Amino acid sequence: MAIATINPATGETLTTFEPLSEAALEERIARSAAAWAGYRLTTPEQRAGWLRAAADVLDGDLDRVGELMTLEMGKTLASAKAEAAKCAKALRYYAEHGPAMLRPQPADAGAVGAREAYVVHQPIGVILAVMPWNFPLWQAMRFAAPALMAGNVGLLKHASNVPQTALYLEEVFVRAGFPADVFQTLLIGSKEVERVLRDDRVAAATLTGSAPAGQSVASIAGDVLKPTVLELGGSDPFIVMPSAHLETAADVAVTSRCQNNGQSCISAKRFLVHADVAEEFTRIFAEKLAALTVGDPMAEDTQIGPLATEAGREDVERYVQDAVDKGATVVVGGQRPDGPGWYYPPTLVTGITPEMEMHTGEVFGPVAALYTVSGIDEAIEIANSHPYGLGANLWSEDEAERERFIRDVASGMAFVNGMVASFPELPFGGVKQSGYGRELTDVGMYEFMNAKTVWIGAPGSEQRAAHSAGSHAE
Repeated sequence: MAIATINPATGETLTTFEPLSEAALEERIARSAAAWAGYRLTTPEQRAGWLRAAADVLDGDLDRVGELMTLEMGKTLASAKAEAAKCAKALRYYAEHGPAMLRPQPADAGAVGAREAYVVHQPIGVILAVMPWNFPLWQAMRFAAPALMAGNVGLLKHASNVPQTALYLEEVFVRAGFPADVFQTLLIGSKEVERVLRDDRVAAATLTGSAPAGQSVASIAGDVLKPTVLELGGSDPFIVMPSAHLETAADVAVTSRCQNNGQSCISAKRFLVHADVAEEFTRIFAEKLAALTVGDPMAEDTQIGPLATEAGREDVERYVQDAVDKGATVVVGGQRPDGPGWYYPPTLVTGITPEMEMHTGEVFGPVAALYTVSGIDEAIEIANSHPYGLGANLWSEDEAERERFIRDVASGMAFVNGMVASFPELPFGGVKQSGYGRELTDVGMYEFMNAKTVWIGAPGSEQRAAHSAGSHAE
């Protein structure tokens, strides 16, 4: 794929970029390694100050970067501005809480025969981030904010259809006053990822993307014994039980399924509705989907813009057609509109069965797959039948159903009576083919840090006695 800005609303190629040459890539890696040598010695308080400055830069650029993201991948302008504001919030979160996260964590010195014992988290070096296009600023920031707070440095290989947003992110950290080369954007193709990851100067990698991309990165990293964090998509279940408030649940269902034009890993995609309320919920859900405004993503009243790529729309159409061919019913939507751009309408499909590709795939567009279930047991069974396990939703006022859901649904995140979302204050990540590792909060920051044990003995005879006591265990 060419590195280019292509407007999804028109299909017009606006700007193209030449990928870095081999020599230029080598220079960028060398500069990154040199930057880390000094940056790792900065204090958490210094890093916090730079993060706050970066947040201020973003706040001042909301209109500019919002329009840029909308132009490159088609999200509505309102959602693009909200994404940039969320990035500023994350930067401030780590600026405020990061220094405390990095303080030494005391251990029980007496239990290990030491005068003093603690754990200190130290940065490990250059981290390669391979990021997707759907939240071009936020997904990169989920990595960048904690990594820079930790004292690591970053190399960003972004998706080839959002190059200007990728370059802007590097600009943010430069304008914020971070030391030179602490965060660099690499305009390279996917084939160059292996060369970067195998470089001895690169310590680890994080990837958000498809399962095949995750398998490739994990395989390479395993070969060279480097840690990785992988977020590989999801097909979140949205369970609606009889005690749910159907109007509220349907409102959230629409928002979750159609946010970012239906292109979100943590959006609800499979709606598992109890038979007692299935007819009513389906009616409400369908009416709300049909009422959404599809159009120019720059327009203030637009709620659904185009899909980001032409190939992406073709994938969505294939999923829907396959389901219809095998007996499913399209209640709302299901047909691409006439005219330019890669638009696809909000769509509701019922009668999903296991032989349909939609049952085990991830439909990356505003298409909801609705199942009717007999109870919480069947809902959990269907929820867990999918290879992904990122997030999950339950709508119920029944305490026993909530406990079953939290205990038994295989997911990295479980939300009850609310929409799955990412917050700096909570760990983010999945299980099964949704990947491994976590982003955000202190858990995400520690993924790329060395938890170093520090043991300080007492002087003289006390030290000899302590060593003697511990000499029989490794």
